Amino acid sequence: MAKIERLNKPELVEYCKSIGLETKGKGKNILMEEAQKYGNDEIQQAIKAGNGYDFLTQKMELLAEEYAVNLNSKIANRKEEMKADDNSHYLIYRVLGITTKEGQLIDEYQNTGRFLYKYAGSFLEDAASLCLKFKNVNGGKTLVENNQGKRPKTFEIDFLDGTNAIEIKWRDATTDGDHITKEHTRVKSVESHGYIPIRVMFYYPQREQAIRIQATLKTIYEGVKGQYYGGEEAWDFIKNYSGYDLKEILTKIADKRTPEDGTK
Repeated sequence: MAKIERLNKPELVEYCKSIGLETKGKGKNILMEEAQKYGNDEIQQAIKAGNGYDFLTQKMELLAEEYAVNLNSKIANRKEEMKADDNSHYLIYRVLGITTKEGQLIDEYQNTGRFLYKYAGSFLEDAASLCLKFKNVNGGKTLVENNQGKRPKTFEIDFLDGTNAIEIKWRDATTDGDHITKEHTRVKSVESHGYIPIRVMFYYPQREQAIRIQATLKTIYEGVKGQYYGGEEAWDFIKNYSGYDLKEILTKIADKRTPEDGTK
């Protein structure tokens, strides 16, 4: 089931019907509120019954299945589209010693890789947010005004839990120096609204310049008494903060779906 916030009106109506909610005569905002309340109540009941971990794992598995289905669909569609692509540039590949067959494989992996990176990042960010939701069902995404500059008009907080404004990144490999300025503006805006900026990034970049930028961002967070967690510290933060071991849950799901030896 896709995240409720991403559903259009017809999809939302169908979802609400599937969980037994009355939909007749209700606008999208009302349906959204009722669907969210239904989901929050489910979480609270599971936790109260001592089944929080199992219910979280179940929802994580459904989330993984949704992402996997959508990813495979995107890849399959792109491969089909590529059959009609103009491949005249393979001439240059051949000049550089790359055979036509190798060129086809390279182009295919490059195209499908873009989908994989996008979906992997979005999934991990949603999975981490789900753990936080099990800590505080009333927390979630929110927008704050950018009062430190003109663009953008607002900044999104991935998960606001009380005064903790948590930004979730699967990784940040940017080497753009302007990224520091933009992030500094974002952090200052979040802090000015009375929130504590917390950055959680699960995977460090590999390139030296990108690593230096992350070190600068950590300094920026510390400068406003915020918090920065990268690599293993990010996994530990989610575990200690939410009470749920995200890495353990994802490892179990991965081993069930696709063992490391490549078998299924």
